Amino acid sequence: AGDLDRIATMGFRGEALAAISSVSRVRVQSRTARGDGAMVLEAEGDVVRDAVPGAGPIGTSVAARNLFFNTPARRKFLRTPATEQARCVEVARALAMAHPAIAFRVTTDGRVALDVPGEQSPRERVLAVIGRELESQLLEVSADRFDDARGLTLWGLAGLPAIARGTNKHQHVFLNGRLIRDKTIQHAIKEAYRGLIEPTKHPTCVLMIEMSPEGVDVNVHPGKIEVRFRDSSMVHQTVLRAVRDRLREADLTPTFVPRAARDADRGQLGEHVLPMPTRPADPMDAERFATFFTRTVPERAGSVMDFQSVRAAAGETAAPASPAETTSESAIAGRDADADLSGRSDAAPASEIEATPSRGTLQVHNSYVITQDEAGVVIVDQHALHERAMFEHLLRRIAQGPLERQSLLTPVAVETTESRIAGLDALGSLLDMIGVELVPLGPRTIGVRAFPSFLFERNVDPVVFVTELLEKSEDESFVPDHENAMRDVLDMMACKAAVKAGDHLSGNELDALLDLRDAVERSASCPHGRPTSVRLTIKELEKLFHRS
Repeated sequence: AGDLDRIATMGFRGEALAAISSVSRVRVQSRTARGDGAMVLEAEGDVVRDAVPGAGPIGTSVAARNLFFNTPARRKFLRTPATEQARCVEVARALAMAHPAIAFRVTTDGRVALDVPGEQSPRERVLAVIGRELESQLLEVSADRFDDARGLTLWGLAGLPAIARGTNKHQHVFLNGRLIRDKTIQHAIKEAYRGLIEPTKHPTCVLMIEMSPEGVDVNVHPGKIEVRFRDSSMVHQTVLRAVRDRLREADLTPTFVPRAARDADRGQLGEHVLPMPTRPADPMDAERFATFFTRTVPERAGSVMDFQSVRAAAGETAAPASPAETTSESAIAGRDADADLSGRSDAAPASEIEATPSRGTLQVHNSYVITQDEAGVVIVDQHALHERAMFEHLLRRIAQGPLERQSLLTPVAVETTESRIAGLDALGSLLDMIGVELVPLGPRTIGVRAFPSFLFERNVDPVVFVTELLEKSEDESFVPDHENAMRDVLDMMACKAAVKAGDHLSGNELDALLDLRDAVERSASCPHGRPTSVRLTIKELEKLFHRS
């Protein structure tokens, strides 16, 4: 009985071959290395003929023809020939990736669909199957936590965020040489890319996992496509860390490829992977945040509130924070009147392009920042990058406790619905953590009695923010006490408070903004998964000017 806990072979279920032969014409030919000749067994439906001698090479071949020839009702459920062929080829492609030492050749209607030689390395085989044109867009990942019972080793290729797809069918996970679909691993992969791709997209990756047969139950699904891990938490953490750490090391800035240089089926972004930065991303401390976040954004026309009046009417803040928290909060909120990033009333017109002499950077249309690195020209979306920096800071800050809040002597009224007022109790702990205090003022009115100092000093309108927060809370997927809900709200806070497209930045502000690219984790994308910057390489520039 103990052998059932140590199944290490791929195996082939005897009843599967019998089932196939019952609805098709099957021919099995086999010869051992020491045999003088081969033996041939033929079956047609329920009729199985005796094995007879035959001529053939060493090895075994199984041919199944005329599927469902004797069960026309079953045959009607088949899809079109093209669909069924595609499914068969996908099975063969998966087997080929899992076993690089074995040669595979697949033909459909006389056309070669797959042809790979044997004795390849895992990397060579994966690229041969999924396409070598993706090589520059794949990062190699690995982990080794193997022991005799529960550990695992992992190797694989993880795609850049730019090649994320609309479905997860481009995720190939193999366990001990067998293709599997496991929710634990899929969730770990998705979490590793959180904030790097849009929520509706799925990463492209190939992962090869090896572990002791005792650490996994492979007999929970007839097709062996699903498994049950003895220690699913360990598997989840190993996959998550391996992929996430590799993504942190890489330069994820997508590369712009001019239309004339693109292949017909290639996207606009994601052409190259550059070496990891000269220094890894490190947590942004309060002093470095102060360089950029101590700035009060100028009020915009059309604001529904007079923020100066609200500030004048504001009462005392909540309990004072520790010195470290106060420094961090002050840096991000914008209380230092002498900071380099003070508000400006002489903003340049949108069409103006300003050069920053210290770096040679340009702000274009008060929305994009152009600079250079060792590989070429980099174009930065100022709002997206600033949003990412604020989001990462808020994540670290919220882990220390509730955000600092500003109390109001006179509550700000927000018109809403009865159902949203009824749901305030469910939001209680979340609102406390982000520094928002809401009280019912009437059957369809809510009063804002306290607001995060961080948002206050960034001139974020409490009415607009609270209205959007209540709208978000009505979504079925929004669970107030879940981590994902907190991240969604912090993302909304960062988006509201970040520098906007159209905000004019001084030279010092541009320099401080660009410093965030190296200092903040996952700075290649905003929390929504959109890129914060795009690179135009020297090679592509030379092509544009016909210099190559």
